[in-house]
Amino acid sequence: MSTAEAPRTVTASPVLELQLDCRSEAVGPARHLVGTYMARLEPSVEKDTREAVILVVSELVTNAVRHAGGKSCTLRLLADPSSIVVSVGDDSPVLPRPRTPDVTGEGGGFGWSMVCRIATTVEVSRGPHGKTVTAIIPRQERRTGPGQDAAAAPRPASTAVRRGGHPGLTG
Repeated sequence: MSTAEAPRTVTASPVLELQLDCRSEAVGPARHLVGTYMARLEPSVEKDTREAVILVVSELVTNAVRHAGGKSCTLRLLADPSSIVVSVGDDSPVLPRPRTPDVTGEGGGFGWSMVCRIATTVEVSRGPHGKTVTAIIPRQERRTGPGQDAAAAPRPASTAVRRGGHPGLTG
């Protein structure tokens, strides 16, 4: 049985680590395992946060499958009291980049900018065997002032932040 059908859990809560075959069939099981993992977290995670984390996982694993060209990728989630940290590692040293979205639905181009909007921080680090993309999603919705929506709320700064697919990455 391939790891795309049944990824193995390496560690237990508050950390989830999976080794996935770098194939499109890996995305669905990864989403399911992340949803199950998050449903068991204490304190519980708000529905909107769970959905945001699952979406980020889906996009980052899909990007690894489509663009990394390796045989496997890793998925790691770390839950702490204030955030869920999602890390996806793959064998490619090529950094993610924004692409013009394909509105026909065939070529993608939406995922990277979506991840950068959802996460408060997105970092990319290169290692000797590829790269790791890390996205930090707050456990609680960002609180905003009157007349200000959560998307417009100030975000913490980081030298490795890539929001909306524009500022620089670590390398």
